[in-house]
Amino acid sequence: MLLLVDYGETFIFLALGFASVIALAAGLERTLVFKRHTARDTEQFMMGLVTRLRAHDIAGALEFSKSAGQNIYARFAMFTIEHYEQCHEGIADLMQGKIIEEKIQLEKRLPILNTLGNNAPFIGLLGTVLGVIKAFHGLGTLGATGAEVVMRSISSALLATAAGLFVAIPVVMANNYFSRKVKIILQNMEILSREFLASYTHSKKKSCH
Repeated sequence: MLLLVDYGETFIFLALGFASVIALAAGLERTLVFKRHTARDTEQFMMGLVTRLRAHDIAGALEFSKSAGQNIYARFAMFTIEHYEQCHEGIADLMQGKIIEEKIQLEKRLPILNTLGNNAPFIGLLGTVLGVIKAFHGLGTLGATGAEVVMRSISSALLATAAGLFVAIPVVMANNYFSRKVKIILQNMEILSREFLASYTHSKKKSCH
């Protein structure tokens, strides 16, 4: 029994160490993705594109989007303009489908951060429980003369909870940050989709019949 507890404690610390490495890798990967796919000056790009759409300057909107690089908003704009110029009747559904597609890509790896952030404290707590079991077993074996040893065991056991919180807190903060970024990006794409749809409805639709 005591041997299993010892192995369990070791496993808990190894699991927390592995979880911290996985969380760091996922966080760095998402950081690179968001940096690569979001516009450097989103507000300026949005204003420039919306201005051209409201003026019904689709050619200008296309050139403006191409000049912005391969960020997520430019990709969305070029995708929409392609179907806009084809007078596609289901353009609203196509835009929603494109938003969902981009959402899937943006949220990739975030479940890893969410899972680790939610469960790391419980893993640490399990390590503490195992350590307390070991401490009380020592107290029962050594009696009052082993009080010092028992206290050291409990102190070591509490390190597992501290380690779990040490992993969980930054992971939860990172997950909240990325989730907030995803929400803002999707809201901006929704704004662009409404601008495209308004422009299509008021100018292009008549010329398509």
